[in-house]
Amino acid sequence: MKKLGKYSIGLGDRFGHQGHAQLKAITEAGKKGIDITPVWNKSNREHLIIGTQPSDVKIEADSAVRKAAFKKPYFIDADHINLDTVDKFIPSSDFFTIDVASYIGKRAFDGEIATYIDNAGKYIGKLEVPGIKKSLKCSLKQLADIAEKYLFAAKKAGEIYRKIEKSKGAGNFITEVSMDEVAQPQTPVELFFILAMLGIEGVPVQTIAPKFSGRFNKGVDYAGDPLRFASEFEEDLMVVSFAANEFGLPENIKISVHSGSDKFAIYPHIRSLLLKHNKGVHLKTAGTTWLEEVTGLAEAGGTALEFVKEIYAHSLEKIEELCAPYADVIDIDTNKLPSAGEVSVWNGSKFAASLRHDQGNPYYNPNMRQLIHVAYKLAAQKMDIYFRLLEEHEEVVSQCVFDNIYYRHILRLF
Repeated sequence: MKKLGKYSIGLGDRFGHQGHAQLKAITEAGKKGIDITPVWNKSNREHLIIGTQPSDVKIEADSAVRKAAFKKPYFIDADHINLDTVDKFIPSSDFFTIDVASYIGKRAFDGEIATYIDNAGKYIGKLEVPGIKKSLKCSLKQLADIAEKYLFAAKKAGEIYRKIEKSKGAGNFITEVSMDEVAQPQTPVELFFILAMLGIEGVPVQTIAPKFSGRFNKGVDYAGDPLRFASEFEEDLMVVSFAANEFGLPENIKISVHSGSDKFAIYPHIRSLLLKHNKGVHLKTAGTTWLEEVTGLAEAGGTALEFVKEIYAHSLEKIEELCAPYADVIDIDTNKLPSAGEVSVWNGSKFAASLRHDQGNPYYNPNMRQLIHVAYKLAAQKMDIYFRLLEEHEEVVSQCVFDNIYYRHILRLF
């Protein structure tokens, strides 16, 4: 059976040029005794926007691994797939993030709900979870509400899993279940019974991505109460561990933090809790590699700088179109975006400083960073020019990618 390592990191690379720099960060961590499994991920939405295929992700990852003589496990993640999109990912992926968010709230059949309540009825009352000081309470009504809200989604996860299993065979891929893109966080009690549902469905989930309080906006820091997050994260760690034993789930099951890149305010809490309880985590780093490519091209100056200035100017013109698909995971104050005219006279250092996530730099602009984050579509429309610039300035760009993953993420979190 394929098994995900204790620590793993999802490496998004929208344009498929930075696998070597990303893997270098993983190998450097290994030299310090930090063993991290790399997982290259790309969503169907990103493939459609850029015009790539799932097989392209595997080609890039395999090439990076081969050139680096990397001998440890690595995976190719079919990111945020559902029944409508999974088929084209099956041949080239060995990690599947089954996204059930759109199914949550849809009601299963009455008989299915009744059967589930009968099976889970022994947990009604006080639920004692090792590691959580307070007793968790669950009434019959609460259990019924949870079943009505989540059972249909869990059954869909089972249906998707079995479709993949039929093609690839049991044990030949990693399964993650994602339910983070919803309005409200799951409570520890809800998470416990969701895992029970997945156990009944026979889904060998190795990572589970719950929704946490606060905002996990793309490419910028966590917005919320870090202490509240820490409390939720610790309770979820304990629930996941307990549920694994109760419901026959893989013993290495762990939490996956989605849009986890750049959430520096909560990294100290995650790190301390992982050490405290000897647990693992999967961190998905969203599209920050693309941001580092833009930063590197800005630093390169010349035509590369002019290209990224043009991308920014066009992003201002198309801001509504670019932001619409990401409305729930960005928060841009348009009044704090510099005009295209202002940016046109910037040098490369100022452009890079405005984009790079360094909160100690007075030029850093999280609003500009979020806008560029969703503007990769504009680079995709000029792919030949963009790829030529990446290749011409490979050294500075790859250094930006490496520094971001290694120094700002790996060393802070692990």
